[in-house]
Formats: sequence, structure tokens, C-alpha cells
Amino acid sequence: MSEHVCDIKINRDTDINAIFEMMRKSGGFMGVNLALSKDILVEMLSNPKCLKILSFTGNLMATGLRGIFTDMARRHLFDLIITTCASLDHDLARSRANYEAGSFDIDDYELRRRGIHRLGNVLIKNTSYGEIIEKEIRELMKKIKDIDRVSTHEFCWMLGEHIGNEDSFLYWCWKEKIPVIVPGIIDGAVGFHVWLNSQTRRFCFDLMKDEALLSDNLWKAKVSGALIIGGGISKHHTLWWGQFSGEGLEYAVYISTATEYDGSLSGARPREAVSWKKLSSTAKHVFVNADVTIILPFLYSALLKSMK
Repeated sequence: MSEHVCDIKINRDTDINAIFEMMRKSGGFMGVNLALSKDILVEMLSNPKCLKILSFTGNLMATGLRGIFTDMARRHLFDLIITTCASLDHDLARSRANYEAGSFDIDDYELRRRGIHRLGNVLIKNTSYGEIIEKEIRELMKKIKDIDRVSTHEFCWMLGEHIGNEDSFLYWCWKEKIPVIVPGIIDGAVGFHVWLNSQTRRFCFDLMKDEALLSDNLWKAKVSGALIIGGGISKHHTLWWGQFSGEGLEYAVYISTATEYDGSLSGARPREAVSWKKLSSTAKHVFVNADVTIILPFLYSALLKSMK
């Protein structure tokens, strides 16, 4: 039996969780899915037997969402994190300099002339990005000169300790010993400068050590779940390993604006992962088709108020 569509009624004293409850009954498109995502995440994060995975794309670290990801690490809400090299790039750069709010419509040719990169509507001076990353990675590589091989999660801890800034996402991952796995570590400024420094010394990333850590965790997990933000390699790597946890992930919340009709993994809905046994056939899952920079602050606020 279906429920009636209920109006959302808000006044100045309305609690955010009350709003989420009204959205759940509103029949209002993605509002319903967003409310369901909170319910699934509360259950997943409150389950002490569940292996909890956070997956997101690194471009988001250039935005204010860095503060939410950092707080998630500080609170140790997740056991494993899978992301892209840009997370390292932007967390490191923003720990030493500021990015600027801009516009999607600024003249890119003029920005190039002024030595400014544009990431959507975020403006990044080369002096606040490339020059900083080059200098900091050179200093870090001097510190770890006696190590020949290192996994990406160990390297992220080293980088977090090196950053030494409580506003830093990687700092708290190091502090809380949360593995941050970057399967595409070379595809970014940090990875490039590590490679550059490896030209004068013996050093390489041991990706197999990352895979061994994932294998140990997922094969042992009786229950597992993931918050997957965006697509690409971080999403796929999370789902790939999900198939080795029981019958697949038992909880999955996807947040993305990608379409499924080009057949890409980035736009694939959770039900497709069920066919690959990456999600359990009994999994609680939802796809929220929305810009995560809009909805995550509200979702995270509601989560914190719902969880004791």
C-alpha cells in the first residue's frame, strides 16, 4: 500500500531531521532518495559489525567539502577510504595556501595569462598549487629516503604526518590510522612529483600491498557498506572489492550526477552492481542524483544529529 504525498511544512524552529522525515514522505523526486540515504547511512554507521568504506573523487577536496571529509576522519566514521590522487594534491596545497572562489564563466585565457588554474568555479594560483606540491613532496621524499617501496595508504599517512595541520584530511587519517587507498596514485601532482624524485633514488609504490589490505579486510568482513561519492576509479575499486565481502556490500549510498545511459561505471546505478554481485541481492541501497556540494552538508548534519 503506497503512502499519501505529504506537504513539507517548515518554520524557523524546524529540526533538520524533521525536514528529512518530511522529505521521505514528500514524494518529491530526489528529496525522497536523499532522506532514504540518511536512513541507510545511520544504520550502516551504527552497525559495529559493519566494515565501513568512504569513496569519493579528489576534485571535492578543492571545495569546502574538505571540512566534512576531515571531520569524518577525525570522528573515525569509516574504516577504509578509497579516493583519487587529487585528494592528496588539494589537501596538501590547501594546508599551505588558500584557493579562491570564482565563477564558471571567467575568461580561461586570461586566467592562464595570470597563472591561475580553474577547477569549476574554484580558482587556484599556480603558486598555491604546483609550486607548493613540488616543494613539499621533495621535502617529504628526503624524510623517507631509506624506504624503497611503500603502499599508497602508508604514503598517505606519511604525507598526513608531514602536513601536520589539524585542518587537513590526511592529517586526521594518519592520526586515526584510517587507510587511504589511492589506486591511481600517479594520476595527479603528488604522484607525479614522487615519480620525479624517484629518478634520483630507488623508490616505487607497492600497490599490491594496498590490495592485500583490502583483501584482508573485505574477505573477513561479515557485513560491509559504502558511501560512494562520484564515479571513476575510486567508485569502481570500492565496488570491485565489495564482491569479496560475503554476498557483496550490504549497504550502498551513491551520490552522483552521472548518467547511466552511456554504459559507464560512473553513472551505473546500484542495481547494476547487484548483477555483478558487488552489492548483495538484499542490500539496502539508493542513488541520489544530485550535486554533492549542495546536499552533503545537510546530509552530514542530519547524520550527526541522528547518531549518538
